[in-house]
Amino acid sequence: MNPIAFNIFGLPVHFYGLIISIAIALGVVIAMYFAKARGYDTEIILDFIIWAVPMSIISARLYYVIFSWDQYKDNLLSIFMIWNGGLAIYGGVIGGVITAIVFCKIRKINAFDIMDICTPSLILGQALGRWGNFFNQEAYGYLVTDKSLQWFPYAVYIQRTQTWQLATFFYESSWDLAVFVFLFFYSRKRPLKGNVFFLYLVLYGLGRAFIEGLRTDSLWLIPNVIRVSQMLSIVLVVFGVIALIFRNKKSRNVLDKNSLN
Repeated sequence: MNPIAFNIFGLPVHFYGLIISIAIALGVVIAMYFAKARGYDTEIILDFIIWAVPMSIISARLYYVIFSWDQYKDNLLSIFMIWNGGLAIYGGVIGGVITAIVFCKIRKINAFDIMDICTPSLILGQALGRWGNFFNQEAYGYLVTDKSLQWFPYAVYIQRTQTWQLATFFYESSWDLAVFVFLFFYSRKRPLKGNVFFLYLVLYGLGRAFIEGLRTDSLWLIPNVIRVSQMLSIVLVVFGVIALIFRNKKSRNVLDKNSLN
């Protein structure tokens, strides 16, 4: 599988980068749709993306480097060589959330509004981005030795090892796409601010926690016990559930109080 889609003036354009670019473009269009529905000028999405994309890339790289320090400690310059791989989705999400909070504070708008507006775009980008793993022959799972199961999308053939492995990138892409469809239609109902984002944490975290356990190339937190992204997924699921319960209970109490008045 050649990870290079084509060349421009001798410079290779990788499928991964091409897919991410398409995902960002689609994400901007979808975010503009929800921004307009919530009464915002769609230009605010472009202003936010200008800051969010580079900050998310930097955060995704830092996250990966921190948990793979042994790989970089002897050659610090390699930290900046992102074209050699090494970006973590959760790092990108964290960077995006921090950027949203700072951006909204500066612009004096509700941070939950912006996060809710951008969340469907985020999960769609994750669904599409996993196909970059397909072209890079990465993010796969355990070895599949049963020949009757050596077919895509259950498994994927890895050329460098000449083996069939669980197609975990496809599992996650499918899960993310299902979450996107749900959040897209849920967002159109104008739920309580923050609900879309917290539901994303719960739904994406549930799928990621399970699928991460099937992978063989992700970062370990405790070797052979639990992976970094599994633990973070579990934490985010718990946090998301608590936030949804607390915020929705608080909202109901306010409504009940107002109705009595």
